[in-house]
Amino acid sequence: MTETITSRPVRTAAPGAPAALGGLGLFTVLLAAALPLVDFFIVNVALPTIGTDLSASEAVLELVVAGYGVAYAVLLVLGGRLGDLFGRRRLFLGGMAAFGLTSLACGLAPDAWSLVAARVAQGASAAAMLPQVLATIQATTTGPRRAKAMGLYGATAGLSMVAGQILGGVLVAADIAGTGWRSVFLVNVPVVLVGLFLAARAVPETRSARPEPVDVPGTFLLAASILTLLVPLTEGRAAGWPLWTWLSLAAFPFVAAAFYAVERRADRAGRTPLVPPSLFAIVSLRRGLLLIVPFSIGFSGFMFVIAVALQQGAGLGPVAAGLALAPLAVAFFLFSLAGPRLVARYGTRVVPAGAALQGVGLALMTLAAWRSWPDLGLVELLPGAAVAGAGQALQLPVVLRLVLSEVPAERAGVGSGVMVTTQQSSLALGVATLGTLFLALIPGMGMRDALLTTLLVQLAGVALTGLLSLRLPRTIA
Repeated sequence: MTETITSRPVRTAAPGAPAALGGLGLFTVLLAAALPLVDFFIVNVALPTIGTDLSASEAVLELVVAGYGVAYAVLLVLGGRLGDLFGRRRLFLGGMAAFGLTSLACGLAPDAWSLVAARVAQGASAAAMLPQVLATIQATTTGPRRAKAMGLYGATAGLSMVAGQILGGVLVAADIAGTGWRSVFLVNVPVVLVGLFLAARAVPETRSARPEPVDVPGTFLLAASILTLLVPLTEGRAAGWPLWTWLSLAAFPFVAAAFYAVERRADRAGRTPLVPPSLFAIVSLRRGLLLIVPFSIGFSGFMFVIAVALQQGAGLGPVAAGLALAPLAVAFFLFSLAGPRLVARYGTRVVPAGAALQGVGLALMTLAAWRSWPDLGLVELLPGAAVAGAGQALQLPVVLRLVLSEVPAERAGVGSGVMVTTQQSSLALGVATLGTLFLALIPGMGMRDALLTTLLVQLAGVALTGLLSLRLPRTIA
């Protein structure tokens, strides 16, 4: 469990010990952690404007969202392995620079298909950058400092998902220098430049002392597993569910089984596969990942559905649609600050309490949509959004911290990659499932009833999250 560390002269450490991640370094990696999540959600309120400006069909617009999410999910574990192998700081800097360049390409895209291609490249860049954040925290912090850093990471992740949608609405409406929707991508460029400047000075280099070569068969099979599931679910409805979508979904369980068999064989042979099955022997990791799936599906599905409903059904502009979720963001921020103290006192029992709060908040928003439609906005959603945000803040940061709490330092990269891949795949799956359900129900039921039905389905997902949280270890290592 040793780490090979190389850092700039200003950062010193005892021989063989990891260089500590200082306050500025932590701020830098958290800034990088926010960027990919903000960009997953920032386009939700910009899609109508993008469609009009680029004459893009609904199927192409869905690819603008899915292309990024799928590329991101497919390559995350590989990004973690490459960081272990070549140095996490190096991959972090390279991934961040590529993220800035691909964001510029998105903002300058002359047509819809160019935007889709740039979004795929942007997702791949994010996959190189983000796993290094968690792996660096794992390798350069211990004890209370690691607990604090992981708590801040979880708070950053949750807040970024909500803030991205709000920021997208503000930027589209502001139409800075006539850029319109393009500003939701161009805003990344100055942020990346600042991040690169800080990272070069404040983020220490770490790598695994015994790095394993890239697991090529595992990489291809994991990519095929994610693609055969997410692509047909995302594109199927808009494309009219052609034969290839059903064939792809039918192939998914066989490809996933082949991936597991290859990884198990490599693990038993003493090699380090892309996703070591032995890693799931860690109870905190296994049960935490299982909880992340329904939570993330519900989170992203809700954000997509509410953006469409408020703009196309309630007739709100992008700013009003984004700001309608401001109470959720504010409550999430405030309760995430209190989370570490609550965990120190009550352990992981705060997670089922958070699920109960989220359920109450979602029920209040469902009631508001039923009573007030189509006059649905900030005021009507405020009570429910605030309660739901508080509940989410008591779940996500705690679970993300729990998942990696017992992962050995030499497996920090692969552990981080597995966790973030699970989260990102589930976020993409939420848009593909709840989003598809909502859009498919609209023609027959109307916007209001389609929204109510989708929210009730999500409420069932919140109940499942609450039940799964009862099986979490009571304390966090």
